[in-house]
Amino acid sequence: MWTKIAGIILRNRIILLSLVVLVTVFMFLQARKAQMSYELAQMLPNDDTTFVEHTRFKELFSEEANIFAIGIQDTAFFTLSHFQNWQNLTQEIKKIDGVIDVVSISELIKLKKNKAKRAFDIESIFPKKINTQEELDSLYQNLLNFPVYNGLIYNDTSSIYAMTISIDKHKLNTSNRIKIVENIENVAQGFSKRTGLKLHYSGLPYIRTAVTKKMQHEISMFILLAILVVVVMLFLLFKSYKAVLVSLSIVAIAVIWTFATIAIFDFKITILTGMLPPLLIVIGIPNSIFLINKYISDYQSHRGKMRAIQRVIQKTGSAIFLTNLTTAAGFGTFILTSSEILREFGIVAAINILGIFVLSLLIIPIVYSFLPPPKATHTKHIDGKYVQIFIKKLTFLTENHRTYIYIATVLLVLIGLYGTSRMETTGYLVDDIPVEDPIYKDLKFFEHNFGGIMPFEIMIDTHKKKGALKLSTLKKIDKLQKKLKKFPELSEPISMVNGIKLAKQAFYHNKKSFYKLPTNQEKNFIFSYLMHSSKGNKKQFLHSFIDSLDQVTRVSYKVKDLGTYKMQELKNKVKAISDSIFSPEKYSVSITGTSIVFTKGTHYLIQNLFTSLALAIVMIAFFMALMFRSAKMVLISLIPNLIPLLLTAGIMGYFHIPIKPSTILIFSVAFGISVDDTIHFLAKYRQELKIFDWAIKRSVQETIKETGVSMLYTSIVLFLGLSIFTASDFGGTVALGLLVSITLLFAMFTNLILLPSFLLTLDKRLTTKAFEEPLLSIFDEEEDLELDDLEIKTIKQNE
Repeated sequence: MWTKIAGIILRNRIILLSLVVLVTVFMFLQARKAQMSYELAQMLPNDDTTFVEHTRFKELFSEEANIFAIGIQDTAFFTLSHFQNWQNLTQEIKKIDGVIDVVSISELIKLKKNKAKRAFDIESIFPKKINTQEELDSLYQNLLNFPVYNGLIYNDTSSIYAMTISIDKHKLNTSNRIKIVENIENVAQGFSKRTGLKLHYSGLPYIRTAVTKKMQHEISMFILLAILVVVVMLFLLFKSYKAVLVSLSIVAIAVIWTFATIAIFDFKITILTGMLPPLLIVIGIPNSIFLINKYISDYQSHRGKMRAIQRVIQKTGSAIFLTNLTTAAGFGTFILTSSEILREFGIVAAINILGIFVLSLLIIPIVYSFLPPPKATHTKHIDGKYVQIFIKKLTFLTENHRTYIYIATVLLVLIGLYGTSRMETTGYLVDDIPVEDPIYKDLKFFEHNFGGIMPFEIMIDTHKKKGALKLSTLKKIDKLQKKLKKFPELSEPISMVNGIKLAKQAFYHNKKSFYKLPTNQEKNFIFSYLMHSSKGNKKQFLHSFIDSLDQVTRVSYKVKDLGTYKMQELKNKVKAISDSIFSPEKYSVSITGTSIVFTKGTHYLIQNLFTSLALAIVMIAFFMALMFRSAKMVLISLIPNLIPLLLTAGIMGYFHIPIKPSTILIFSVAFGISVDDTIHFLAKYRQELKIFDWAIKRSVQETIKETGVSMLYTSIVLFLGLSIFTASDFGGTVALGLLVSITLLFAMFTNLILLPSFLLTLDKRLTTKAFEEPLLSIFDEEEDLELDDLEIKTIKQNE
């Protein structure tokens, strides 16, 4: 088959090259349409109970993750000039397009009893214009009469004050969010310049915007770094600018196709799909190394350029196809998960890994058919002194010290198993952001002073119309809030109970001692006043905390970024307390909010990733079975690739690198790439068996010699190429780059030392007739094209 493919490619070079150009032009136009994702990644399937509950919550009470928070510590906050500057800042932010509401200390309200109208008037505690310090001092004392605000908007024990900014939910998940957040920051920075006071920023819109901007910067940086590594390594390897340019053109086209695929499928660039362009550059280069290496080595043997090019396709095409297929399968298993973000990642990765294979198989033979034959300087890396010493050492070890190799392997496995037992599973909202980053520091500022910024919602369904307004329900909510005060992880609550307590306080002329729930008799009077308040009715005052049927209500908290494990613990404890207060037979209590969805999503994502890894192993084992028709050989081929994964898991355990969405990718990515070396090695081994009439020792020696050079160079390229991710500002991306690099380095040694040791030790028990005659052939028999049938025009030029 591959002989026919070689003929088709070499007879239709101009047509195929033109087709690649036309397709790439089309893909370039599509790639320009690719957009960044501005939404929180959906990690849960649509039918998951946590997702369903959160969706219902947002339908009843609108978005709860749209708050941008600004904080300040100022011991002189209530001096006139400082307070007026804060008022001005508040007003400036309110004017920004996309801002729908601002809650600031200068905007706090109070209810005032209006006997004539039998209603509450809503007034500002602080008027827009304050003329004297004495007036401000009096207003400050009045503020202290309203305990509802202490701990929510200000912290009277540490002179900390906050401003919460609600952003239009329709603009929040679009590119408009970046402009809105930047406008808020610009106004706030102007305040800091005028006053010399430092402001702290947090909230999900701010964090998500900052992460998106970092991600945009890093995508460009990683692509440039990957290209730099590739250029340097290819030039050092081949000493040829043409080899570098040809290889770069392939990966450059692959990058364009990757962004185009994202746009064509109407996906968005996420933190996962954003990593694919540089990742595919690194993964794609080994194709070039194997093809060019094969061309150079074959040319050396008979000095026939076109015959060498034909044999590159005929004898290497199938092996490279299968290595790319197994790599694509490793990524493609993500498609079978229920996680949308993983599914998109798997689709884009699998399609474009196979795309790189097609590009490599077309462009390298066609372009080299027009170039002059390789010079002696282009082949030095094959016979390099240090490379040959390395290969001889490997051969010597596998032939003479297999016992020590097996002992070392067992010890490493035991060390890996112990380290793996110490692995942790967790995920934080700002998990991947360095502790010295202002985003992280400001988050801790809000956690320390206000209990956090992540929404933690308790939704209570009474199952009765107007059931949420019953005094018995209000008392239960109040009891719940008092019990939850013992949890330092939670902020002060906001609920309908707070509003009704504030209404009772207003009914008794805003005396602080009356900030509590009304009695049953008082409730009727107070609700009567609320019904006729100046803003319409009680639902205007309490509309954010009760549904249209007065049946479902909410208690809103902010929670610290605890990590998924502790967050789940907290949820379980809160649920147990709420169930002890609200009988499950009469009420339905749901713990929801972005914090809970994120926690469940992280657990779900990790579970899916482990499933995808298991699927990858099964799928690749299936491909191995097709190639080798030997269960023993399949097992032997998997072991050298599973041991590196175990060692990497051990490293994660020893160095406290947790299992989380960004680091679990390590195993699937590394396994899919590392198994390529096994395929190349065993494919070449089977070919050598035929050449040397089943002389196993000689076949292993020649296989190490033939494949060792390419495996060494591709492993170095992959190691250095993937190491570029350590330049990231995100901890998970750093860990991904470092650990995948280490895993592939381990895999190179296990494939060049452990795998041949198995072959030599198990001898005839592995190399059966089934191994000799596979269902799926990797190398065709010697069969050259009739070169006279090809119209070859060689450009005579010196390199």
